[in-house]
Amino acid sequence: MLVLGETGAGKEVVARLLHDWSRRHARPFVALNCGALPESVLESELFGHEAGAFTGADRKRVGRIEHASGGTLFLDEIESCPPAIQVKLLRVLETREVEPLGTNERRKLDLRVVAATKLDLGDPRARGDFREDLYYRLNVVTLRIPPLRERSEDVPLLFARFLARAAERFGRPLPELAPAVRARLAGHDWPGNVRELLHFAERVALGLVEGEEAGEGTVAAPAEGTLPERVDRFEAEQIRAVLREHRGNAAAAMASLGLPKKTFYDKLKRHGIQRADFDG
Repeated sequence: MLVLGETGAGKEVVARLLHDWSRRHARPFVALNCGALPESVLESELFGHEAGAFTGADRKRVGRIEHASGGTLFLDEIESCPPAIQVKLLRVLETREVEPLGTNERRKLDLRVVAATKLDLGDPRARGDFREDLYYRLNVVTLRIPPLRERSEDVPLLFARFLARAAERFGRPLPELAPAVRARLAGHDWPGNVRELLHFAERVALGLVEGEEAGEGTVAAPAEGTLPERVDRFEAEQIRAVLREHRGNAAAAMASLGLPKKTFYDKLKRHGIQRADFDG
């Protein structure tokens, strides 16, 4: 299956729902972003390896494909998959077997693959070096997720849900919506789609939105709370912004923030931030 949609449209959410509502729901849902890893790492992540298969392979690793057997494998940004990996992935889909690096043993799979892309892979001009045969193998069913600008009637419902969830997570009262926020909801095109709307709802829940939605281009610090409380909210928003920028990549976020690993994860826990919310 192919899920087609713009960045931030909620392709992984759709894939997870397809899994949760299927007979495979008791088995793993395994997600991997094909554009987030270099080719050598991606190959090991997908297909797994035996101990000693390459330098640094100290122990056996079960790949994402094998781990997803019986469940659902979700491959995001499939259009970013390197050509050599495409060949191996095509063979897995055709034979329903996987051959980890460093072994000639083939392991049987019971696998459903859901691939997501922001490109129309059916168009040769958009497809580029993506294999046509792999496209047709994946394209048994294509599900297109319209961008928010094409379904503006969904914006208030989604925002209300996101706002309530954010307020509960941050331990904040559900705020009343200022006229500027209502105008933003009604008039903005949401180029970042559902992800942008979600993060906007989080800022509203935290009281961080004041002039931005009125077109003034500023975000004022919240006027309420003690100084430590304001500092905590500002710190949490900065961490979210960096995670958003790096699409949930913890290593990149730690480097950008200049935080050691333990401190970074301690702050995530203290602020109730789920790194997975920013993936993909």
